[in-house]
Amino acid sequence: MSDPQAGPRRLTLPSLDATERFARRIAALLQPGDAVLLSGPLGAGKSALARAILRALTEDPALEVPSPSFTLVQTYETPRGLVHHYDLWRVEPGPDLGELGLDEAFEDITLIEWPDRLGNQAPSGAFAIMITPEADGRRDVTLAGWPDRLSQLMDET
Repeated sequence: MSDPQAGPRRLTLPSLDATERFARRIAALLQPGDAVLLSGPLGAGKSALARAILRALTEDPALEVPSPSFTLVQTYETPRGLVHHYDLWRVEPGPDLGELGLDEAFEDITLIEWPDRLGNQAPSGAFAIMITPEADGRRDVTLAGWPDRLSQLMDET
């Protein structure tokens, strides 16, 4: 049984292969109503992680996953239902966020890059992933949320 009071967990992803393996483990735990919040500086690997999660969810390792930087959202059909991939880099926090269909999207699986733009509209119970790139190519990752599933994810790391 997991500890709901457990704080953030940390891990290191030494390569793109490790990132993709980690993404497959996340994808295996996702269910409708889940939101994954991907934070980190430009070039941290948020899109690479989102792409790998989407490929795992669609069961298509060659799936074309364009960045939604300009469209703001891309939606994918998967065996677990719809998955919405948002990139909020170009969005200002505020009431205009309502025009992005977030309320409806939060009923499905959502992957959100730049979740700080959500402000008080961030979903409760989200799984937060903060990626920090290191000079040697590694990615230091801090995970928070999902007290009922985080230990399953960490057990395989």
